[in-house]
Amino acid sequence: MLCLLLERPGELLTRDEIARALWPDGVFVDADHGVNSAVNRIREALGDSASSPRFIETLARRGYRFVAPVERIGNGSGSSTPTYGSDPLERAPLSGDSLHILTTIDELPKVPHPVSRNLFLGFQLMYLGFYIGALANLAEIQDLLAPLTHPVIVFTTIIVTAAILIPVRAFLLCAVLFRAPRLRDLYLRVWPFLLPFDVLWSLSPFLLLHHINFGLALAATALLIWSPFVQRSLILMGAGSATER
Repeated sequence: MLCLLLERPGELLTRDEIARALWPDGVFVDADHGVNSAVNRIREALGDSASSPRFIETLARRGYRFVAPVERIGNGSGSSTPTYGSDPLERAPLSGDSLHILTTIDELPKVPHPVSRNLFLGFQLMYLGFYIGALANLAEIQDLLAPLTHPVIVFTTIIVTAAILIPVRAFLLCAVLFRAPRLRDLYLRVWPFLLPFDVLWSLSPFLLLHHINFGLALAATALLIWSPFVQRSLILMGAGSATER
């Protein structure tokens, strides 16, 4: 079972494919139970879990895939070619050596699925609060932006990005709550596009300068700049993974 997964790292291996490979025609077994048992034994040996997979990810009702990086070693050549899973942000280093900027799944702690899920949901609700709060106080924000050089551009940017990002956050909330298949893959692909918006909205505390002072707004902004990277880490820790059923 483990060899089957290692032959196709990062790819879906369906339950039917596994059953055909493990049991020849004419052998009658409870394939579902046998496959589940094999996966559970591999996870036990590797110290892995279904809720926060570091090696084997369950794709509900479809099958499994090996998500850790796999290195193929040539026959006596002494050279090796690293093969990664389908998540370039998650696995591949940014240069030829082991240095990288973004956290990989192997560098993150294992946490219970409800913890990573609830924290991720909290971030989405926080952003929704920013967008809706800004749209509900446009007159106050317009007055606050009046001394700027190009207040109309800033004001329009706030309205447009808030209107675009509200459905995006609503989608992420529903996707995590209902455990959408392959959510982690999808999020890692769109994360680079969400990053500039999240960084832009990290300035949202300055929209509250009528109610808070500059120092507090600056401190809140510094924390919010970190939030998109936290969300990415939470997804890698299992916030968007479907648990074993």
